Amino acid sequence: MTANKNDGESSWVDPDDAPEWTDDDFKRAAIWHGDKLIRPAQGMATRRGRPKLDNPKRQVTLRLDADVLDGFRETGPGWQGRINEALRKALKV
Repeated sequence: MTANKNDGESSWVDPDDAPEWTDDDFKRAAIWHGDKLIRPAQGMATRRGRPKLDNPKRQVTLRLDADVLDGFRETGPGWQGRINEALRKALKV
């Protein structure tokens, strides 16, 4: 039987604890009148996620020797970037 894990803490956040809006926040906010968008949001809050890169990396399938792959993985997080750096160094780019 599974136990109900209720630690007693609520995930609810009091809206009074939210930060106050600045004048700049109001200037960038979208303006709606009912269902009609009067002015879209502007600035940093308009798009979610990371900004688009000028030269994004591309995903490929690459077959490597097991010992080479294991060696890079043993170096810890960022091992794929280190493979990229090693290939750039070998190509002198």
